[in-house]
Amino acid sequence: MDYVTLLQQMINGISLGSMYALVAIGYTMVYGVLRLINFAHGDILMVGAFLGFFGISVLELPFFAAALLAIFGSAFLGILIDKVAYKPLRKAPRISLLITAIGVSFFLENSFNVLFGGVPKAFPVPDFAEQIIKVASLTFTTAAFIVPIVTSILLGVILLILYRTKYGVAIRALAFDSQTVELMGIDANLIFSIVFALGSALAAVGGIFWAINYPAVEPMMGVMVGLKAFAAAVVGGIGSVTGAVLGGFIIGFTEVVVIAFFPELGGYKDAFAFIFLILVLLFKPTGILGYDFEKTRF
Repeated sequence: MDYVTLLQQMINGISLGSMYALVAIGYTMVYGVLRLINFAHGDILMVGAFLGFFGISVLELPFFAAALLAIFGSAFLGILIDKVAYKPLRKAPRISLLITAIGVSFFLENSFNVLFGGVPKAFPVPDFAEQIIKVASLTFTTAAFIVPIVTSILLGVILLILYRTKYGVAIRALAFDSQTVELMGIDANLIFSIVFALGSALAAVGGIFWAINYPAVEPMMGVMVGLKAFAAAVVGGIGSVTGAVLGGFIIGFTEVVVIAFFPELGGYKDAFAFIFLILVLLFKPTGILGYDFEKTRF
């Protein structure tokens, strides 16, 4: 493989990893606060993509207006899921929350299957995202260039919220000791809602970008993406926002570059994320940037 092809695949891998990273941040934030692996999170990506599709195709909104609809609609859905499905089980055993998360995932998938059918629907990709950029011998779309930039900006926004706002302080305090936080008069349920809203909004952004790069939406589109994003969160260090982004880049980069070197393994590309996950956990069970959860969060 020549260096041009390698660089081309690196760009593709970074773009793919950025989409995994956007979803992984939601996983790691919810786990950091609730100790819950929210397996419905990948399906929120699907909902975000469908809301974007609905806004453009049915409501005939401009792309950016449809994207805002998807982001705010998904944030509201995240809050609703927390209030309806998780809030009544705050004091229940963790296995109850886990089973509920799986149930919410199945509910979303089957609801959208009933409403929209299982046949993939073409996503109307905006013109600006399809423009081709050529740099020397490298060729990539505008979307592939934009996704890592947007991911980096959103990571900065999340870190700013966590470390420079009173709500961010409350999120980190709640993650460390929820009982003490409640005794100090902080509304824990409000903080949980903020966490779910932020994570779901990021998943919606990931869903929009996924639909642009792979222009089709269908009810099961979030399943494998969600699992790989979960693997990214664990590889980077579950509970670390920066680690989630790093894990997303690593998983996406590995998936693309390995196939570029060994095209005969293309049928096994979905397995690489989990193989890498196993290898990382064997040597560093907390993940690359994982924290000691008795001392700190995020």
